Amino acid sequence: MNQPLADLDQEVKRLTQKLKTLKAEIAKVIVGQEETVDQLLITFLAGGHALLEGVPGLAKTLMIRSLSEAIALDFNRIQFTPDLMPSDIIGTEILEEDHTTGKKFFEFNKGPIFANIILADEINRTPPKTQAALLEAMQEFEVTYSGKTYKLERPFFILATQNPIEQSGTFPLPEAQQDRFLFYIKIGYPTEAEENQILKYTTGTQKNKINPVLTGAEILRLQELVREVPISDELISYVNTLIRATRPETSKNEFVKEWVSWGAGPRAGQALILTAKARALLQGRLAVTLKDLEHCAYPVLRHRVIVNFKAEAENITSDKVTSELLESIFPSK
Repeated sequence: MNQPLADLDQEVKRLTQKLKTLKAEIAKVIVGQEETVDQLLITFLAGGHALLEGVPGLAKTLMIRSLSEAIALDFNRIQFTPDLMPSDIIGTEILEEDHTTGKKFFEFNKGPIFANIILADEINRTPPKTQAALLEAMQEFEVTYSGKTYKLERPFFILATQNPIEQSGTFPLPEAQQDRFLFYIKIGYPTEAEENQILKYTTGTQKNKINPVLTGAEILRLQELVREVPISDELISYVNTLIRATRPETSKNEFVKEWVSWGAGPRAGQALILTAKARALLQGRLAVTLKDLEHCAYPVLRHRVIVNFKAEAENITSDKVTSELLESIFPSK
């Protein structure tokens, strides 16, 4: 039986109000970075994973830990290093002995991937074999070991970080694996006022406590509600046009043919619509607008539009390509 419209409206209001409280709790320890926090929440609400790039010292770990505390979910941090093995992530079998019968048997010892929120710190510092250990967990929300499948508890969210400096000895994520991330978020330095506030509050004795605001069940319900947010056929058509325009072989834009070697696939269109729906719900709206699509286009396409050598030589980034496409395709506001 469908939920009555009045009850649904009340539920949406209650949960979106809790999202505002959630952001306020995170703001107790994270100064500024509002857009980054919003993008993390959008990714989480859309049921995906995020790739976060930023220089050391920008509170990436603190941000994701604060998110887990405010939702009262299990959190694990995995520090990716060159010698990290897949078993260090998903777990391994250990030999046990039944003390009653003396019979020996293998028992699966679960790894740190078995949590609700995972911080994959500096994911590009481990070889592709170990990076690939995350793929099944990210896509299927399960782990397979020795032919047996283990389900991961939902909600499940991976935030992988990359350091844009010191690239010597790193292993860049392959394009196919990057595509598994819903958002590619870039985090910048704080403003002067924000940095002054950071210096003031992090060098004293005051320590703010984050209170749990949402439960895991409420996050799962919000993820269901995201998919129920309506989007017009006209906006879906804009999304389709935008994604197809990123591909040199189908684009009508000469700058795409000149700068882009590989365009975005169909998963990019799905990601753009889902994250736009999540952004609308995060702001308490039950309809997707053009602004939502514009806002989400950059982190959705940043790792899915691959520029060529000529573009790199001219300092043309995928964000620049996205900006040009939005101006040429989206109607004037």
